[in-house]
Amino acid sequence: MGADQTIDWRNAAVSVLDWWHDAGVDMLVDDAPRDWFAASEPLVIAPPAPTGVPVAPPVAVATMPLSLTEFLAWRTGADVPEAGWNGISLAAEGPADATVMVLADCPDRDDGTDNGGAGQLLSGASGRLLDRMLAAIGLTRSAVHVAAVCAKRPTAGRIQREVEDRLAEIAKHHIELVAPKRLLLLGNAASRAILGMELQAARGRLHGISHKVGEAGVVASFHPRFLIEKPAAKAEAWKDLQMLMGGQMSQETRA
Repeated sequence: MGADQTIDWRNAAVSVLDWWHDAGVDMLVDDAPRDWFAASEPLVIAPPAPTGVPVAPPVAVATMPLSLTEFLAWRTGADVPEAGWNGISLAAEGPADATVMVLADCPDRDDGTDNGGAGQLLSGASGRLLDRMLAAIGLTRSAVHVAAVCAKRPTAGRIQREVEDRLAEIAKHHIELVAPKRLLLLGNAASRAILGMELQAARGRLHGISHKVGEAGVVASFHPRFLIEKPAAKAEAWKDLQMLMGGQMSQETRA
């Protein structure tokens, strides 16, 4: 193989991990080799703590602001799970009273860089595809509220299990403040955060969640980056978009 054909194996590996993550695969069987024939360790039961010994209080969780303007400023600050991660935080954008809200998993690799939207979520190729998807149902980017479960991109694009619950709580509070009539979830992590369901199980039906002014119809669909890698899934994504704008919720699908 010539020098001009050198493969960037690191970026190739990250791309493969992203693809599987968007498809709903987000963990291995185990992180370390296991000897299935080894004798199991004896169960050790710790003695009860003596009475009167003080117990450490639970870690305090920062209170989230109750206005959208204050929340968006807080969302990229020091009191969120991503505060210590590498990279830049990208805030949500769009009208505060948008009828439609789009929630993705996290920023793409190019978001917030010179190659992307210089501070915009869903820029680059994924953003251009999203714009076409919105146009197909009569919407523009400026008319919808676009946000992500993560304000920063986690390592290899996968959200760590230990922060999933807190990020889901934050995302649900964000939805409560916007109070959209329709909510489009892009990718597995967004589906799990809001619906508590893997994407493949959530797709194909209209869900419902309540907020401060009523109820939002929720549709889970593929992330644009997955559709770029697997164009054959665009037909299914089109059905999701039609359901988002025209479907009616049944009693069985309401959360």
